[in-house]
Amino acid sequence: MTIQVGDAIPSVKVTQAGAEGPKEVGTEELFKGKTVVLFGVPGAFTPTCSAKHLPGFVTNADALRAKGVDTIACMSVNDAFVMGAWAKDQGITDQVVMLADGSAVLTRALGLELDLTARGLGVRCQRFVLVAKDGKVTHVAVEAPGAFEVSKAEAVLAAL
Repeated sequence: MTIQVGDAIPSVKVTQAGAEGPKEVGTEELFKGKTVVLFGVPGAFTPTCSAKHLPGFVTNADALRAKGVDTIACMSVNDAFVMGAWAKDQGITDQVVMLADGSAVLTRALGLELDLTARGLGVRCQRFVLVAKDGKVTHVAVEAPGAFEVSKAEAVLAAL
């Protein structure tokens, strides 16, 4: 079942890509006592993700923080090295935390998996965004297949 407003963020481990290399981090650590915007993309380096989704959150990072957001995190079913390379390619410094969900553990726990095995891509994450305050979901929006409207940074700003 897909995560809903009022649900708690599942307790799982993901890997954070950073300048010092991969670091395992628990969702409790990421979400406790903070307002977090988490957005998920089907894959690093993919066209919409690289041209629009991630850059939109980088461009709007200050506006999101002005609305009380402590952390902006991007998640994909890729490994931490890919997420780190993508961050470098996109010029990400500290605007967005890059999270690798390589085995789709968090993706599945959120009920947001997308099976693209028939297209040679395996299990991926649906394009989505959620806002959580102290680990409780206050907003969630999942894109229809092929769409890019409800999960972009501007839509989150309007929802906040």
